[in-house]
Amino acid sequence: MKEEKKEILEKHGYALTGEESGVKLCHWVREKLIRGRSCYKEDFYGIECHRCLQMSPSLDVCNQSCLFCWRYQDYEDRDKVEFDEPEEIVSRSLEVQKDLVSGFRGDDRCSERMWKEARLPNQVAISLSGEPTMYPHLSDLIEEYEKRGMTTFLVSNGTRPELLAELDSLPTQLYITLSAPNKDIFKKLCVPSSKKLWNKIIESLELLPSFETRTVVRHTLVKNWNIGWELEYADMIERAEPNFIEAKGYVFVGDSRSRMSLDNMPSHETIMGFAKKESRLLGLDILAEKKSSRVVLIGSEETDPDI
Repeated sequence: MKEEKKEILEKHGYALTGEESGVKLCHWVREKLIRGRSCYKEDFYGIECHRCLQMSPSLDVCNQSCLFCWRYQDYEDRDKVEFDEPEEIVSRSLEVQKDLVSGFRGDDRCSERMWKEARLPNQVAISLSGEPTMYPHLSDLIEEYEKRGMTTFLVSNGTRPELLAELDSLPTQLYITLSAPNKDIFKKLCVPSSKKLWNKIIESLELLPSFETRTVVRHTLVKNWNIGWELEYADMIERAEPNFIEAKGYVFVGDSRSRMSLDNMPSHETIMGFAKKESRLLGLDILAEKKSSRVVLIGSEETDPDI
């Protein structure tokens, strides 16, 4: 990774764990330790968000430049990247997380018990920045985390179905992001590096039913961009047969503020309206909502969302 990119990432709160991998302390780790507030993933799936490690093995590599993405982009060509080894990434990320939460011990609002728990993560979100399926040793990385007794959430943009199909070690929960109802909106909103990527996402969705793990399709919904096509989304999701669907509103934060406006943030009522229409089309239920995060969980009431 270029030195100027490393400096920018470190200024943004990233802790590098190698040439291409890194960790960033999630906002909700702080909220849980200091204020006792939990993230929607804890509310929906029963993870402990103060024990969740947020990381990426491919910080500087992505094949999309989504307008709504809060991350610093300027991605590198994958063929020029020297990726870190899985065992080194895992060991370093766990050590870095200890360092990142060390300061909370001196805060009277943080209990000693929760501080100690935060130093020993039992959940990892492989989703921080870049596209994790660009990392060539992803299966080994998942295995290394699971060897340490951790649950694993893998969030992919779905553009590399061939790599997903080759995973020997599956994550506890596999996400595919679906943020466009058609190829035209995908091209304008997600800014793909290749014309082939829309068809790759369709391939990934069609591949989901074959995975023997929990699957989630996730929408990032942007006002004036990709809301109102519930029928088109439902048609694609029927092929994927995911265990759950997350309808989440775009938030005007990070570097997305240079590409979007505050008006692009949908209200929670808009997200709920979208979720109700989509769930009716799919014959599913509204299972939960988190108003502060503008997110709604869709699925079957017969399926237990807890990990």
